[in-house]
Amino acid sequence: MDGLGDVEETGLSEAERETFATDVINGLSGAAKSIPCKWFYDVRGSELFEEITRLDEYYPTRTELSLLDDIADDLGDRLPERAWVIEFGSGSSRKSDLFLDALNDPRGYVPIDVAADYLEAAAGALSERQPHLQVRPIAGDFTEPIDLPADMAEQPKVGFFPGSTIGNFEPPQATRFLAQGRAMLGDGGHMVIGVDLKKDTDRLLAAYDDAQGVTADFNLNLLDRINRELGGEFDRERFRHQVRYDPDEGRIEMHLESVDAQTVRIDGHRFEFRAGETIHTENSYKYAVEDFAGVARAAGWTIDHHWTDAEELFSVHLLAAA
Repeated sequence: MDGLGDVEETGLSEAERETFATDVINGLSGAAKSIPCKWFYDVRGSELFEEITRLDEYYPTRTELSLLDDIADDLGDRLPERAWVIEFGSGSSRKSDLFLDALNDPRGYVPIDVAADYLEAAAGALSERQPHLQVRPIAGDFTEPIDLPADMAEQPKVGFFPGSTIGNFEPPQATRFLAQGRAMLGDGGHMVIGVDLKKDTDRLLAAYDDAQGVTADFNLNLLDRINRELGGEFDRERFRHQVRYDPDEGRIEMHLESVDAQTVRIDGHRFEFRAGETIHTENSYKYAVEDFAGVARAAGWTIDHHWTDAEELFSVHLLAAA
């Protein structure tokens, strides 16, 4: 496709660039414009997200890290020895050390992430920190089926999906993803998953619209990525970060709002924006404990146990495959 740039410059394969272009063009062609949130995570997007996780307003990361530390012994006792750990959407693998240390003699670690360059760097750093561990990174879209190496087929496997990334899925998609993970990990498999809980609206909004504007930069970086990798002509100064909470759906929504009427071209396509029209870039669903348990059961998992922090901001669920 014309205007997509060089593979080495973008870090995407030809097939991935085609998928990116299709998602953007189709998403902007609808009556309600949207772009899948997975395209946030180029190298710059991944770096910005790591900044977000350290912000005062962004409670999920520090709360989950503290909770994982508190439950480490209990979690280790409930999970099999000599297991492969499969992390979905590993990012910087920041929580991985804590999780791996909680397990009894893990056999190896398989981080899966769409940002290939960032993945390789994070996997290399983890290998240096844990030299006894086999580390086998897989660059790919963890929301789609991925085949694990054949030599893992008969070995115990534990999925790890922290950060409440499950909240980025629509509930039916969350069930589909969990069912897919159930098939990948096989009978006897386990999954440990972080889930953000429902809470005060003001606290939620602040977590996604911080005072320093890092989350706004993260959202707007998507336009920069489209310009760079798909030949787009977005002027990021003519869009602004917008956050909403939908209490009926129980979700935070992130949007990019056009500040005026404008036309944007991407690879030969024209897109008209009205003043105030938005591109919906992310949902983040919040769950009550029992609501999430229902989603997991619908995907074929048994609820082994769950833990919450003292303020009941966040939960960690241990799922088991019969």
